[in-house]
Amino acid sequence: MRENIVRNKSFAFAVRIVKLYQFLCAQKKEFVLSKQLLRSGTSVGAMIRESEHAETKRDFIHKMGLAQKEINETIYWLELLKETEYLTEEYFGCLN
Repeated sequence: MRENIVRNKSFAFAVRIVKLYQFLCAQKKEFVLSKQLLRSGTSVGAMIRESEHAETKRDFIHKMGLAQKEINETIYWLELLKETEYLTEEYFGCLN
């Protein structure tokens, strides 16, 4: 079986999002934006995993489209956290 790079990278991204969420709650005492980030950032990988068992090609495309929407939302929360100074420019750059 071939290595699934998208699956692996989305899982690694979700791990980084969880760790960022833990940091934001513990160190920055930020609970609202970070929860939104946690939800969207971890759902990307979940959608990609779901797409692996799509019933049709159309279903696969739909699930991957949902994953794209979730990553777009995640980018929004990351940018908002950076602009409100919960994340430094340096840390924000490490997430890209």
